Amino acid sequence: MIEWTAAILGPTMSIMRLIKLAFKRETAMPMLALTFASGASVALVVARIIWTGEIRYGFLLWNLFLAWLPLVFALLACEKYQNNSTRNWRFVSLTAAWLLFFPNSPYIFTDLIHLTTHFYPHFWVDLVLILICAMTGLIVGFVSLYLMQSIVRRMFGKLAGWCFIAAVAAVSGFGIYLGRFLRFNSWDVLFQPVKLYHGIGNLAADPLASARSFVFPAMFAAFLFIAYVMLYGLTHLQPAVWTQETGGSSTASPASSDALRASAV
Repeated sequence: MIEWTAAILGPTMSIMRLIKLAFKRETAMPMLALTFASGASVALVVARIIWTGEIRYGFLLWNLFLAWLPLVFALLACEKYQNNSTRNWRFVSLTAAWLLFFPNSPYIFTDLIHLTTHFYPHFWVDLVLILICAMTGLIVGFVSLYLMQSIVRRMFGKLAGWCFIAAVAAVSGFGIYLGRFLRFNSWDVLFQPVKLYHGIGNLAADPLASARSFVFPAMFAAFLFIAYVMLYGLTHLQPAVWTQETGGSSTASPASSDALRASAV
């Protein structure tokens, strides 16, 4: 009886722990927004399936689930870091799992390829549907990336944090290429290591044999880095209050700006 109770309560306690980590005061707002966006994405995909009677875009649900896994690993890694367990093997494993699954977050953008293979009567509906799922997956991934960058920044400094972002973007661009064109999955590191080794080995032996094998990872890496920098800048906007003065020009009120700056700190 005790074993059955433990088997039932174990996963429940783990889920509750993740929810508690995700909805802490520091991360509650982005988590609420991402939960809403993910719920809306799922509802739209299900509505499309019911409307057309086809499960063609059911893969978006699976890809969106995979996009959330890096955030789960990042939250758990942050918990280990806050508990001063950075040298613990669990922290290293969570960090490795995060990096391994991170390319799944922006990967959904490559699902746009499904719109180019046939003529679709609902092209614009499907385009918006994929873009909503892709944007949601990308932002979920960026939240996890920001959490990991924060750990690197605290351990090694601000410059190291941005070098980390550039390195992750480069690795992710290559990982997305492996997934879209060579059809590898994140878990193939464990289940098909030999096949994965040969696939990467063939690319490394002659990286310029195909322009796609070089240009696609580089462009996707640039896309990830630029998109993250823009989002980082937007989320670090300082609040400002503008007052209308005589003469029709608008200038910032120094007293109000100082007060808002103090409150932001």
